[in-house]
Amino acid sequence: MIEVQNLTKRYGPVLAVDNISFTASPGQVTGFLGPNGAGKTTTMRMLTGFMPPTSGKAVVAGYDVFDQSLEVRKRVGYLPENVPLYRDMTALGYLMYMAEIRGVANRRQKAREVLERVALVERANSRIRTLSKGMRQRVGLAQALLHDPDVLILDEPTIGLDPLQVLELRELVRELGKRHTVLFSTHILSEAEQVCDSVVIINGGQIVAQGSPSELRGTLERGGRVFVRLNVPAETALPRLQSLPAIAYAEATMDGIVATPSDTNADPRPAIARAVIDSGWDLIELRPMAVNLEEIFLELTRKPETPTVEPAAETTPESEVAQ
Repeated sequence: MIEVQNLTKRYGPVLAVDNISFTASPGQVTGFLGPNGAGKTTTMRMLTGFMPPTSGKAVVAGYDVFDQSLEVRKRVGYLPENVPLYRDMTALGYLMYMAEIRGVANRRQKAREVLERVALVERANSRIRTLSKGMRQRVGLAQALLHDPDVLILDEPTIGLDPLQVLELRELVRELGKRHTVLFSTHILSEAEQVCDSVVIINGGQIVAQGSPSELRGTLERGGRVFVRLNVPAETALPRLQSLPAIAYAEATMDGIVATPSDTNADPRPAIARAVIDSGWDLIELRPMAVNLEEIFLELTRKPETPTVEPAAETTPESEVAQ
C-alpha cells in the first residue's frame, strides 16, 4: 500500500511537486502519468527514500518514508528510468551481488528464481553488455524483485524498447500486480490503459485527475468535447451549433464538427440533438471526443485549468531540477 498525503518537494524557489495526495492499493497496478517535467520522477524518488520531501507525508508498506526510510527501502523494489547495471558482470553474478548487498539468503537460488520470473533464466551466464535493451530492463526488474518486496515502483520501464519487448514487459507488469502493489510510470498511454487498474495524472507538479480508466472516461465525457456528424455539410450546420448556449465553440473537421461545451460540468449532447432535429437534419453520429486514456491525458494536460485542481504554479522542468 502507498498512501501519499499533501506531498510537496521544493528545490530552493522551484516547486517541483505541489501538495499531491493519492493511494496505490495492494494487488493492483497504479499508473502514474504525466508529461516531461510534471514531477513523476521526483515523486518516485521521495517514495523510495532517495530524497526527503519538503513537506507532507507518504506511507509505503506501512512505514513513513521520512521517519522510517530504511524500513521503507527494505520493502520497496525500485526500477529507475536509467537502470544502474554492471555491464561486465553476468546477469546471474550481478543479481547475486545485489542479493548480498540486500542481505538476501540463498543468493544463487534467489537470483535464479527472479531470472525465471522475468523469463531470462536462459541468459543467466551472459554478460550484461551482450544483452539487448529489453533484456537489460528485465535484469533491472529482477534486481527489484530479489527481496520479494511488498511494493514495486517502476519508472518508465518500457522506454527505449521495441514493440515486442513492450508487449512482453507489459504482460510481466500485469502479472506482478497480482502479488505486489505496483506504481508504474509510463508515457505510453495505451499501455497504461491495458495494464493499470487505476491511474493518477500529474501535470505541473499537481494531480489533475485520478481514478480507473473507465471512471476518467466517464468524468471527461460528461463535459468534454463532442463529435457531431450529420447528413448535411459541416459548414451548413456550423452556425446553428455555434448559436447554442450549451456550446462555447465549434469547428468543422474533415468529416464532421467538433463542439466544445460552455459548461464543463454539463453534457452538451441533448441540446445538440434537439437542435439537429428541429433543423430537420439527420443525426448520423454524436459521441464524446475523449474515448480513450490518451485523449483524456491530452485533454487534461493541455487545459490551463481543470475542475479538479487549482492552476499549477510555474515550475522548472523536472529534468532540470531532479536529475
